[in-house]
Amino acid sequence: METKAVLAALAALAQESRLSAFRLLVQTGPQGLAASKISEKLDVAPSSLSFHLKELTNAGLIESRQDGRFIFYSANFGTMNGLLSYLTENCCAGESCVPSTNIKCCNP
Repeated sequence: METKAVLAALAALAQESRLSAFRLLVQTGPQGLAASKISEKLDVAPSSLSFHLKELTNAGLIESRQDGRFIFYSANFGTMNGLLSYLTENCCAGESCVPSTNIKCCNP
C-alpha cells in the first residue's frame, strides 16, 4: 500500500463517527448495511453520516452499492488488510509477535 493511501485511510479513521461506522461495517461483513441502518445503529443524523461515509469511501475503506432505493455500504477488506499489513510490516524485527505462553493475562 502506498504511503499516500495509508495517510488517507488513517486520516479518515481519526474521527469518532467514522471509526465507529467503519468498525460497524467490519463487524457486519461483506453484505454491508443500508445507510439508514448505520445511522440508526450509531445514532448519527443522516446528513452527518452521509459526510462521514463519503470520507471513508474517498479513503477506499468502504464501498457502496445501490439496491433499489437503498445504498448499502460495506467495508473494503482489501484496503483494511493492506493498511494492517503496512502498519505491521517488519514487525518485531522479523521475530514472532506471538506472546510467550508463560505470560499470564491480567485476569487469569
